[in-house]
Amino acid sequence: MKIIKYPAREIWSEIVRRPQMDTSELGAIVSGVLDDVRKNGDAAVKRYEERFDHVNLDTLAVSEAEMEEAWERIDDELKDAITLAHHNIYQFHAAQKFCGQPIETMPGVTCWQKSVAIERVGLYIPGGTAPLFSTVLMLATPAQIAGCEEIVLCTPPGRDGKVHPAILVAARIAGVNQIFKAGGVQAIGAMAYGTETVPKVYKIFGPGNQFVMAAKQQVSLHDVAIDMPAGPSEVCVIADAESNPAFVAADLLSQAEHGPDSQVVLIATDEQLLQRVCDEVEQQLALLPRQEIAKKALANSLMILVTNTEEAMALSNAYAPEHLIIATADYEALATKVVNAGSVFLGKYACESAGDYASGTNHTLPTHGYALAYNGVNLDSYQRKITFQHLTEEGVRGIGKAVEIMAANEQLDAHKNAMTVRLKEINR
Repeated sequence: MKIIKYPAREIWSEIVRRPQMDTSELGAIVSGVLDDVRKNGDAAVKRYEERFDHVNLDTLAVSEAEMEEAWERIDDELKDAITLAHHNIYQFHAAQKFCGQPIETMPGVTCWQKSVAIERVGLYIPGGTAPLFSTVLMLATPAQIAGCEEIVLCTPPGRDGKVHPAILVAARIAGVNQIFKAGGVQAIGAMAYGTETVPKVYKIFGPGNQFVMAAKQQVSLHDVAIDMPAGPSEVCVIADAESNPAFVAADLLSQAEHGPDSQVVLIATDEQLLQRVCDEVEQQLALLPRQEIAKKALANSLMILVTNTEEAMALSNAYAPEHLIIATADYEALATKVVNAGSVFLGKYACESAGDYASGTNHTLPTHGYALAYNGVNLDSYQRKITFQHLTEEGVRGIGKAVEIMAANEQLDAHKNAMTVRLKEINR
């Protein structure tokens, strides 16, 4: 990790800039695959599954027999852990339910909102280097609470043609309706356009590699909504002299093992602590099975020494991390100063892993600085707010003249007339 000591604010914009990948050919490749899936449906998806996931599929749909087999293969200990996590995720998201209250903006004019579920949503679950069954819980649980009628899930199968059993178990517990064996760009295309087997959805959720992210952004231009733009995963840890260096190092490495393009950032107010974290990172890294992946992520990562926690918070807000861990003694005070972050973890015991799996908060979060403007997935992500209004004769009398004047000044005479004919009717 690169160490930067007491950086001047003039160079903060350079510090918070994420590592850039060469994507010059990415858009054309993704566009070609999407176009093929749009035109050729299941046949194209199967062809790309053979090419990219090295599996020859007779059918894309996961059968009930495969669901039963997966349930039997997963031991009770993991089932219990998934069930506990689902319970907490359900509790947290159920508390977000919206109850719109009618408001009379003036006598005779009543307005209100109604929350309506998106009828059909698509969830993308990466298989890749790790089967992210926890993401199934994070995406499907709020969809179920919101009342989405169809919850469609796509995930790449293994070379044996089967989906990882933990993904299927999590899907059953969280209430997924349909599961399909498709990964990468072809999965995004299948859910965006629909195929003979995979239904077209109205909104796509879920993380993925740069190809998946590019595909989501392309289909969002014309065909389907997406949860958020995103990039590689990241964490920022703010630490002081009182922080536990072993905990801090573990938090940095837990994020670094996600992928070689991940980034971790430590902002420390104490130089001795920073050095102790460096030593801990080296020791813990040597014991990790995914150390080669973590090493590549650490090469893109930073340790920054600043003068005090106020400066640390300012730099963190400029960085706008996906995950922010405030491991300082005064974490409660610093929490009030958080402006830009996807999800925040307070105190020495709140490791990011807790939020990734079982505390209840959602781990599908804005990355790459998008926390400046986006929030993570929540119950509202699966719903639309429809506004209603009702006017009585009294209401028309109250706002009619204002509507006429405003419409006339915008030179929209038909708009004005829609109110004028009503005023004439009630003033007879």
